[in-house]
Amino acid sequence: MNIPILYEDNHLLVVEKPVNMPVQKDKTEDDDLHNFLKRDLKIRYQKPGNVYLGLVHRLDRPVGGAIVFAKTSKAASRLSDMLRRRVIHRKYLAVVRGVPLKREATLEHYLVKNRRKNKVFTTSPGDKQAKKAVLDYEVLDVTGDMSLLSVELHTGRPHQIRVQLAETGCPLYGDQKYGGHTNKIGEQIALWAHYLQFEHPVKKEPVSFHSKPPKKHPWTQWSTGAWHHPNFVE
Repeated sequence: MNIPILYEDNHLLVVEKPVNMPVQKDKTEDDDLHNFLKRDLKIRYQKPGNVYLGLVHRLDRPVGGAIVFAKTSKAASRLSDMLRRRVIHRKYLAVVRGVPLKREATLEHYLVKNRRKNKVFTTSPGDKQAKKAVLDYEVLDVTGDMSLLSVELHTGRPHQIRVQLAETGCPLYGDQKYGGHTNKIGEQIALWAHYLQFEHPVKKEPVSFHSKPPKKHPWTQWSTGAWHHPNFVE
């Protein structure tokens, strides 16, 4: 398998995650990105013994795009702290069914996960098990009955973008779990981790990385003009 490397130094490894590959091992026992990259580092650098690779954040299995791993424990600790302080900027591109009522907005919900069903639900702020979820979105373009959105995460809850956008009445294209009433079986979820920006945990300088979605439907509906929007980072 060819995993595109977006950036690598002694402290960081930023790659483009393939769609439908779990970030870490799950009950399916399918090959996961974390262990795949550890094996790759071991071979490329001929390292004896176990290879350290810190898992900093995750992407849902159906989602592709930019993801960062830490090659040292120091980098992992500092990146994890940045996540807690919300100073790692994560932008996604999303194709949704319908057109949001507002061109741009901040969405705030309280989410609770049903682990047995592996599904997340919105709930009231008073629910002791709930966690607050916050994101910003902006509509980049609309074609037919679908919209292209730029989404910036401020929290990292499971299935967050999928649940929050579905709650607005605009589920992600291809999302069976949260938009089964409008999506067909076999459609690939159209959510892509497009942009990462943060301060390098060791060099203390700003770094940014971006990844373009695949040239497949429904992304190809926006192959020209929309990609020049300021929120699409080249």
